[in-house]
Amino acid sequence: MNLYGKDFLKLLDFTPEEILYLIDLSAEFKEKKKKGILHDELKGKNVALIFEKTSTRTRCAFEVAAHDLGMGTTYLNPTDSQIGKKESIADTVRVLAGMFDGIEYRGFEQEIVETMAKYSKVPVWNGLTNEFHPTQMLADALTIKEHFGKLKGIHLVYMGDARYNTGNSLMVMCAKLGMHFTAVSNKKYFPSQELIDTCKDIAKSTGAVIDFSEDPIEGTKGADVVYTDIWVSMGEPESEWEQRIKDLEPYRVTKKIMDNAGEGSVFMHCLPSFHDLNTGIGREVKEKYGLDEIEVTDEVFESDKSIVFEEAENRMHTIKAVMYATLKEN
Repeated sequence: MNLYGKDFLKLLDFTPEEILYLIDLSAEFKEKKKKGILHDELKGKNVALIFEKTSTRTRCAFEVAAHDLGMGTTYLNPTDSQIGKKESIADTVRVLAGMFDGIEYRGFEQEIVETMAKYSKVPVWNGLTNEFHPTQMLADALTIKEHFGKLKGIHLVYMGDARYNTGNSLMVMCAKLGMHFTAVSNKKYFPSQELIDTCKDIAKSTGAVIDFSEDPIEGTKGADVVYTDIWVSMGEPESEWEQRIKDLEPYRVTKKIMDNAGEGSVFMHCLPSFHDLNTGIGREVKEKYGLDEIEVTDEVFESDKSIVFEEAENRMHTIKAVMYATLKEN
């Protein structure tokens, strides 16, 4: 499998075989990390990490993964870069591509990272855009495979707002890997019809199932994985909370939902999560709307069914695989 020089912008750009290769490569790197086996095979290379949206997991995962591979990193936060402000995206990326071996971007529209890739002579990696979150998907897939021993046929239910990066990308991942994807939500929070049609076309060749339900009990019955995310994404106005809570409160992940899914089901979340009152946003929502928990109850989040922290760790191993595969000449 040769992915040298390839951009990593969205899973739609990759074949099922390429995605599975990256997952297997991630598992190899994870084993080496656990055994203390040095794997600094990209020593001498340097990567730029552009974050127009701040992050904990994505930044740490890229920095530690790059360090393990022997690479240097330069972090550019929202105030460090003039991208799209004093300097065009095309000009910025051409400058950076002359200094770095790879460029990560975490920010807003998918069009931005696609434009960067168009003008860059080095690989560009999508750390998150409004539309897609491909590095998270590799981590999710690795976590599911570790837990169930397989991916094909696994039934993943996504509850909440499925219109943006996580919901979109989970549907694409399931379509590509022959899994069963169900979005369970108010119908106005389903992915776009265009993306649904694309994923259903892919599913014809992979055996995947793509379906939707507005009934949280019907939609989660027998699920292997119940997955959710916060209801108001970074960059959206605070005013969205009232309507989202009204629309999505019936789709909170509770013990009743997990029991309905089945004895062997697991809970996943890409984090951060508002499962208690130990965050500023959690306390604000409590004060304004009277909720102690938002998208998932603390009982579920802290239960034996929750594998969210294994999932978070796997961000680093899968990002390492992406950088290695696209930067290492065969």
